[in-house]
Amino acid sequence: MDRRNFIKTTAAAAALSMSANKSFAQSNSREDEMILLTNVTGEPGIETTAGHLTDGMYGLDAMIEGINKVEADPTIRSVGYGGWPNILGVMEFDGGVMDGNTREVGAVGALKRTYHAAQVARAVMQKLNHVMVTGDGADRLAAEIGLPKVKTLLENSGEVWEQKLRDVLSEEEFKKFPNIPLAPLNSVITDPEKVRDTTVFMCKDANQGIHAATSTSGWGWKYPGRLGDSPIAGAGFYADSLYGAAACTHTGEMAIRCSTSRSIVMAMQMGKSLDDAVKFAVEEVDSLKGGFIAGLVIHAIDNKGNHKVVSYNLDEPGLYWLWKPSMSAPEQRPSELV
Repeated sequence: MDRRNFIKTTAAAAALSMSANKSFAQSNSREDEMILLTNVTGEPGIETTAGHLTDGMYGLDAMIEGINKVEADPTIRSVGYGGWPNILGVMEFDGGVMDGNTREVGAVGALKRTYHAAQVARAVMQKLNHVMVTGDGADRLAAEIGLPKVKTLLENSGEVWEQKLRDVLSEEEFKKFPNIPLAPLNSVITDPEKVRDTTVFMCKDANQGIHAATSTSGWGWKYPGRLGDSPIAGAGFYADSLYGAAACTHTGEMAIRCSTSRSIVMAMQMGKSLDDAVKFAVEEVDSLKGGFIAGLVIHAIDNKGNHKVVSYNLDEPGLYWLWKPSMSAPEQRPSELV
């Protein structure tokens, strides 16, 4: 059998297996395996998503409904309208979605005219033959799906941005700004609140589909055009309904270098438990040499409804939200420190 026929045969067998699994799941109603996991920034939207999952909504759609609320909340200072601008004082939003049933992906980078990055990422997946669209193209697609052009820079964010520039630049440099070299500022200016917390949602829905979605304003004071891991499938997020899902927050550059989310799901595919898969990913991150090394928070679920959240190289554990049908309400919990 040649390689092409082998791939077709294998894909057909996998599709048949998924169909059988789906029928079994529907007939046995394995509600205990439903799960919704999000990091701490997901608070404004987790109850919305949980309610939709309870009603049987397709998991990816349910998560985007919740993320829309996170993105619109000005008190969430690392996502959407409440986020921080780049070094030029311009908002640039990134996001991604992945359908674990088909492994289709949509992603956007450097959106400027809307903060609903996850919604536009879903449009990339559903309406285009592409996986990622950035900049003006992403904003154009947002307009095509009916999202209005809005002011995306929160007034307070703009004030803090300007004050930070005055603090680190000489009077002469400030007068010339932005017509000065920006690269040197990359190591001088950091997030005013040390926030690098993308919102990440992942779930297993009533039909046993496992999906993931992300949205972020990116690293505050970043160099213009910087993309972190949030819009990159395999780095910042990954989902496969046969095995599980994973997503990362904080220092995306590290997750990109190690393909952290894909590594976790692949480890489970190769037979590792959820705990061992996350441990494997942490060991890979820990082996990094050079470059920018800081903290990373890893969130993961498996196909049995288990979850694990760990904080690497951080002084305090990160917080996350968990919901399952047996809970009266979503619960906030601390991650493990590793």
